[in-house]
Amino acid sequence: MVSNGNVGAAIERKMSDLSHGGDCGGCGGNYSVSVAVGGGGIDAVDFGGKLRGNDEDADELVKSVVSEYGGGNMYSVVVVNEEGEVRSVVGKHRHAWIVGRVEEEEAVWRAAEIFVEVFVNGRDEEGSVRSEFMPVGADGRIVLSFSLLNADPRDWIYDWNFREIDETLLWPVIEALQPIANITVESQVLYHTPKSSFSNWDDKHGSHIFRTEDLPFFVNSNEWHLDTSVAAGGRSKVLQLVVYIPSAKECPLQLELSSGEISKTNGFISPMWGGVVVWNPRSCIKDLESRDPVRHTISSQDLQKLFEVLMGQLRQLLGLKSDNLYVGKSGASILLGSERGFTEWELDVLSRKHICFNLQSCATTLGSLSRLVQSLPRMIIMDEIGKQVKFSLEAAKSAQSNASIGIYDASAVSSRQSRSLAEDAFFHPSIMSISYYSFEHCFAIYSPFFLPVTMHVLLAALREWKRYKQEKKKYLASKDKVKVS
Repeated sequence: MVSNGNVGAAIERKMSDLSHGGDCGGCGGNYSVSVAVGGGGIDAVDFGGKLRGNDEDADELVKSVVSEYGGGNMYSVVVVNEEGEVRSVVGKHRHAWIVGRVEEEEAVWRAAEIFVEVFVNGRDEEGSVRSEFMPVGADGRIVLSFSLLNADPRDWIYDWNFREIDETLLWPVIEALQPIANITVESQVLYHTPKSSFSNWDDKHGSHIFRTEDLPFFVNSNEWHLDTSVAAGGRSKVLQLVVYIPSAKECPLQLELSSGEISKTNGFISPMWGGVVVWNPRSCIKDLESRDPVRHTISSQDLQKLFEVLMGQLRQLLGLKSDNLYVGKSGASILLGSERGFTEWELDVLSRKHICFNLQSCATTLGSLSRLVQSLPRMIIMDEIGKQVKFSLEAAKSAQSNASIGIYDASAVSSRQSRSLAEDAFFHPSIMSISYYSFEHCFAIYSPFFLPVTMHVLLAALREWKRYKQEKKKYLASKDKVKVS
């Protein structure tokens, strides 16, 4: 392999142009680019042919090739220049490949765009941390609450085998997100849960329709008793993932987008709250002969489809996109998905954003604590609070150190600890009691006791003052008489 510094410098300049300066969660210019050009024992024609085959096989092939030249936490773009249409694919690890007739300038442009817009920014056009896409509690926990809602059990009753979802489908997702948040899962089945919004029949689509402008009124907070979590203690964050089964009079129920098309997922999300998927039974005809409602269990195939939609909603709640195509200025790239729901480079993006958000939150909380302590000189700081602040700063330093060398898993865990410890220090019971012990508080508490006594003391002092004035006047008058006589 022959190093080509000119191409590397060109990619680095292009990356600098594409980077959003000072973005939180990015690389901040702390990166280096190296380019290797040549065969290295690899036949370009044969290699390019394999890359044009099955993408899953090509992904593993590129991983094995890249691992020979560093691999690990390094991001790589493999370019194979051969005859044919240019095809760009981003794998589920930390690499991508471009195959086809591509000029050097185009290869530089495409590689730089993949590095910056995909691997670094995660296709986030703003390239900044937004708090509404950080649904992790201050204690670093997320509770995923899955609810199956039967709108009208008089028509039919549906249940699900949630254990199957938890063990086979959900566990890999939880394991993948473990460095970012401590995730717990719960599920429930509810009945008599109608939606708040109205729908109307549409002959064109042959179904009942609810539209995007109805979404703010879809969730019925009066009837949907979703907040029953016992696991979400303290400052944990609960994300509601709801499967809604409409009644017979509204079945089938479909979501019409603002473009006039029917939603393929038939669901929607509400940032920081969760997501809802409307699932229509295959037969919307109620069994009129049966007095009791017919009981059903959602099939494994339907559960699989529902889970895919719910995981897509979870990705959106965490700030990622769910489509498998990235269209940039230099061209389009196919994005491979992972059976865990999140690819390695997507987990890196989430880790960097959560690290940045946690460290910002830690700094803000400790700054507020410092200002609070300075504003209350009589406050006695307990040793426990000092230790929490110390450990919070140490965890923040460890997070920064690990993030700078690309160890994002350990950095995410440390940043989570730093934020949690800072919150624990700020909301320590001893501080909360003193911070609310203001002068107004003292006046309101003690005035009922001392005000009546004070009034009597003042009246008595006033009477004594008047008596003193009278006695002094009499004394002076008697003294004048003695002088005259």
